Amino acid sequence: TCPVGVATQDPELRKKFTGQPEHVVNYLFMVAEHARQVMAKLGFATIDEMIGRVDLLEPNDAIVHWKAQGLDLSPMLMPAQAPRPGVEVFCTTKQDHGLDESLDNRLIELALPAIEGGEAVSAAMPIRNINRTVGTMLSYELAKSRDESDPLADDTVHFRFHGSAGQSFGAWLAHGVTLELEGDANDYVGKGLSGGKVIVYPDRKSTFVASENVIVGNVALYGATSGEAYFRGRAAERFAVRNSGAQAVVEGVGDHACEYMTGGRVVVLGPTGRNFAAGMSGGIAYVWDVGGGFASRCNLEMVALQKIAEPSERHEVRRMIQRHYDYTGSEVARRVLDTWDFAVQQFVKVMPEDFARVLRERAAKEEAAQLSERGVA
Repeated sequence: TCPVGVATQDPELRKKFTGQPEHVVNYLFMVAEHARQVMAKLGFATIDEMIGRVDLLEPNDAIVHWKAQGLDLSPMLMPAQAPRPGVEVFCTTKQDHGLDESLDNRLIELALPAIEGGEAVSAAMPIRNINRTVGTMLSYELAKSRDESDPLADDTVHFRFHGSAGQSFGAWLAHGVTLELEGDANDYVGKGLSGGKVIVYPDRKSTFVASENVIVGNVALYGATSGEAYFRGRAAERFAVRNSGAQAVVEGVGDHACEYMTGGRVVVLGPTGRNFAAGMSGGIAYVWDVGGGFASRCNLEMVALQKIAEPSERHEVRRMIQRHYDYTGSEVARRVLDTWDFAVQQFVKVMPEDFARVLRERAAKEEAAQLSERGVA
């Protein structure tokens, strides 16, 4: 239901948006004013006074449905104080998220030379699944200290971890930061990736076949805007959903991969689940389709399946796979590279049709501009 470009970073598409931030502010003011009027009619001065007042609720007869006949919904309107006299019905105690114990505090301390002076920093340490959103607070400190036009150089901050990372490992990771994990990670790896680099590969002592096992959980790279990710192993479901600019290599994905993707590049060196590329309006995916059955698992409503024909594009895909091998030691990547001339023919290029049209129009305009300049000259 979302129109193409609604969440884009493409300057050409952003020009088509006619709204203004002030419109949103005004709308919310009007919502607040309407809420104030309703509260005044009910005799309330604050929201907190309203919470728990189920005695003021009543069923709407206009939406009574025959399917609900026989249902007794009265327990849903029982006051919270009935079973537990004196219980609070709204938040009175501030939540403690344990940020003072976050692993990022140590990372920030170690990264001070980079934060304050842009100096290179590296360190290694263990990680556990209780360590969540590792790298996020660090990225915040780096973002505060650096001008957007002068980001850190790649790999300025490089932390190596060993173990099983908690949820949101590398979330919103800033440019110049590399998080390398020997082990595995839970859901939301690289969520909102913002220029950083995430590398995950199995424990070197493990005996299982990496490409046949899940190495990162669900919804990896959700909403990523830029950066790189290399996963030696498979990702679970909803990989790279709403990716708008990150580049990633993975060795297999679950259902709904690249859903609503608007930008970036994804290389899949293995099998995919069903509904691949549903709602994908931008970016490009490349799937190594050894068995030839990928088309039946791809949602073809908005994309077309092609071969990688252009030499420059083949070179770019090969470069991404080479980096995947260099960072993770992937056996799958090595096999592809060793047989590249044959393997490249097995790749399927997943290209959104609207995105392809935009690229063609842009190329035509650039060519026309060049011809015009030559004519003037």
